[in-house]
Amino acid sequence: MDHPENNAVDGELTDRSFADAEARSARLEEELRTDPTAHRMLTGDRPTGPLHLGHYFGTLRNRVRLQDLGVQMFVLVADYQTITDRDSPRSLPEDVDALLADYLSVGIDPEHTTIFAHSQISGLNQLFLPFLSMVSVAELNRNPTVKDETAAAGQAAMSGLMFTYPVHQAADILFCKGTVVPVGKDQLPHLEVARVIARRFNRRYSPKRRYFPEPAALLSEAPVLLGTDGQKMSKSRNNAIALSATADETARLLSRAKTDAERHITYDPVSRPDVSNLVLLAALCLERQPEAVAEEVGAGGAAALKRLVTEAVNERFRDIRKQRAELINDRAQLRRILAAGNERAAEIADATLADVKRLMHTDYGS
Repeated sequence: MDHPENNAVDGELTDRSFADAEARSARLEEELRTDPTAHRMLTGDRPTGPLHLGHYFGTLRNRVRLQDLGVQMFVLVADYQTITDRDSPRSLPEDVDALLADYLSVGIDPEHTTIFAHSQISGLNQLFLPFLSMVSVAELNRNPTVKDETAAAGQAAMSGLMFTYPVHQAADILFCKGTVVPVGKDQLPHLEVARVIARRFNRRYSPKRRYFPEPAALLSEAPVLLGTDGQKMSKSRNNAIALSATADETARLLSRAKTDAERHITYDPVSRPDVSNLVLLAALCLERQPEAVAEEVGAGGAAALKRLVTEAVNERFRDIRKQRAELINDRAQLRRILAAGNERAAEIADATLADVKRLMHTDYGS
């Protein structure tokens, strides 16, 4: 058997040129518009806290767009990934329910999208073992994203699960033969692991007929929203406005958002990032250009800008919040939806695992 350590192949575990990734993503976006049902998309979130406005404008609304186009969608509740850098909390069942309520309230439809939990799909997790044999320790050690995530989590030492996280992510993507993964530039090294694993598996075990597709990145053009403290909006930084926030909570959070000393409001993300972030948030909610929003506020200053943003956010998310409040109060329904998604994902994972066993000559059934 060939060993990856001794047999470098096209596409080493390094971040490919961003220009190549952008070109591939552009072609993929066109394919999704013209033949959406030909693709399967895998995406998801860790249930580590409430989703917020950054998630909505960054990923959630795009998931709904692609779902409505007809792309085959798989949305992962990545509960196993919570233990890459923390203990599994007692609140995890409630956190999973909250994540499901967020998904459903923004328009993710379980009739058209498979929503499933990592820990419940044994066939998916079994793929992790053969996939580990496709990569070397040296290759995984070169992944810059894992190192960055470990540092950001404040860990003194990297766990084995964090170290092999890109391989687990490859199993997430390939169990359903995913072809599309929406990511940012910083996640390209992770996706390259999945592409290399697919390529090596095919060459080693299915050389005549490609079994796994090589998934492609759909690079996000979504704006990055800053939190109320001027840093990137994040659950862990406590600077985010949750989808579940009430109108009063939203007003309170935005009232203390950072601005600057200049009274006249302009949209200048480079020179005035804090003010421009508020302008952008209002523009996204109002579906207007940020320059037009800034011009409207003009000499009104930060107080007028914050009033406009607060009204825009509360109006934009009024129906979503109402729907979410109803959903979170019907936890039995949330669990039924997740159970149905788990069942469908398990069927697909079991079929994939059976094929993998056959191709690897580890099928010892009668």
